[in-house]
Amino acid sequence: MEDTWETLNCLAEHLDSQTSMVGEQRWLVQIVKLQEEVGEVAEAAIGALGENPRKGRSHDWDDVRKEACDVAVTALLLLVRMGGDPRWFFEEHVQAVAARAGLRPVTPG
Repeated sequence: MEDTWETLNCLAEHLDSQTSMVGEQRWLVQIVKLQEEVGEVAEAAIGALGENPRKGRSHDWDDVRKEACDVAVTALLLLVRMGGDPRWFFEEHVQAVAARAGLRPVTPG
């Protein structure tokens, strides 16, 4: 997973270099982008089911998977762009969600 976080850091740096917005403005734009990506995964799911009368079966389930990946990447980029240690924050949050589900924490190694 180390390479993934390094790649996310590079992507965040690239995005930050392409905007004049700073701080919370960048975060807000990333949140709006996340909402856009969620809409795209919904559109793909509707297309995979063929439930849009104008388009029919315009997508398949691999399209839905790809759009879901875009949602995940966009959400993780939000964490990276907000600063701190996004990897630690994410992993701690996953463990908290697992604990709420009654699962025991997973220890590395």
